Amino acid sequence: MAPDQVFKRWVHIALAVFALSFAYFLVADLWMPVSTQSRVLHPVVNISSKVSGQVQTVYVKNNQNVEAEQVLFSLDKRPYEIAVDKAKLAVESASQTNLQLDASIAAAKAQVLASKADVDELKLEVERVESLIKSNTVSRQLYDQTKANYRAAQAQVEAAQADVVKYQAQRGKDGANNLLLRQAQNALQDAQLQLDYTDVRSQVKGQVTNLQLQPGNYAQAGSAVAAVVVEKGDIVADFREKSLSHVQVNDTASIVFDARPGEVFNGKVVAIDAGVKDGQLNADGSLANPENSDRWVRDAQYMRTHIVLTDNQQLLETLPSGARATVQLHPVGGIASWLGSVQAHVISIIHYVY
Repeated sequence: MAPDQVFKRWVHIALAVFALSFAYFLVADLWMPVSTQSRVLHPVVNISSKVSGQVQTVYVKNNQNVEAEQVLFSLDKRPYEIAVDKAKLAVESASQTNLQLDASIAAAKAQVLASKADVDELKLEVERVESLIKSNTVSRQLYDQTKANYRAAQAQVEAAQADVVKYQAQRGKDGANNLLLRQAQNALQDAQLQLDYTDVRSQVKGQVTNLQLQPGNYAQAGSAVAAVVVEKGDIVADFREKSLSHVQVNDTASIVFDARPGEVFNGKVVAIDAGVKDGQLNADGSLANPENSDRWVRDAQYMRTHIVLTDNQQLLETLPSGARATVQLHPVGGIASWLGSVQAHVISIIHYVY
C-alpha cells in the first residue's frame, strides 16, 4: 500500500474515532452525566457563649470528638454567682414586703371596724340630740357639733376602706400568683440561667475545629470562638443544566472519592436545588441589571444535586468536610447504565494516579 494511501486511511480512522467520541460524549452527557465538581459537606455549628466573660477553663482540644451537651469551656462564674445571690435576696425582700402589706391590710380592716363602730355610736347620738332639740332641751350648736362628728366618722370609714383597697392592690394575689413575688422569682431564674450559660456546651455530636481559646481570653456573647463539624455528611454534585434534563429524584448514582481510589460506592439522588444565587431576586427596590454581553457561546449554568450513599452511609462520617468526589448518575437503565458504571470504575482506577 502506497504511503499516501496509508496516510489517508489513518486520517479516516482518526476522523471516525473523533466522530464516535464526539457522539459518545453528546449521548453520555444526557444519558449518563458525570460531575467532577462534587464534594462531601458536613454541617458546621458555630460555638459561641450566650453570656460574656473571661475564659476560666478549656476542657477540649482542637480536632477532638465531642458528644452533644458536652462542656467545651467555662467562663468566670463569680459575677453571675453574685447576681444569683442578689436575686435570692430580692425574693426574700418580696416575701417580706408581702408580709408587711398583709399587716397593713389587717390594720386597715381593723380601722374600718373601729370607724364603723364610731359611726354607729354617733348615729345614735345624732338621733338622741334631734329628739331633744325639738323640745328645746339642747342647743342648736350641740346638734350641729354632733352632726359634724357623725359625718367625720363616716369619712374616716371611707378613708379606712380606701386604705384596705390600696394595700390589697399593692399586695396582689396570694401564693405563687403574687406579682411582686413572681417578678423576683423570674429575676432569680434569669440569673440562674445566666450562671448556667457560663458552661458552654456543644449542641451536636461531632469534632471540634478552629478552637482558638485559651484560659484568660475574653469571650464576647454571640461571637463564635470555635466550630463543631457534625458527623452526618452530605454529597453535593454540580451538573450543567442540560446534563440534568433526564435526572430525577431517586435516580441511582456511582460515587468515587479521591481519598478512596479503586472503590466505587452506590448512591441515589435525594434532592435537586430549586435554583442558584445568580437567579435570586432581592426586593430591594433596584432596577433590573441585564447582562451586557454579546458572546454567542456563554458559560454553562451549573445546578446542585444532593446524593446519599445507599451501601455505606457511615463512610461519610470518616471523610472530612470538603473531600473531593466524582459522581456518575444513571438516569436511564440498559446499556447507558452499564456504560456509566464502567466509566465510574475507570475513573476510580485513574484516581490512583491523580
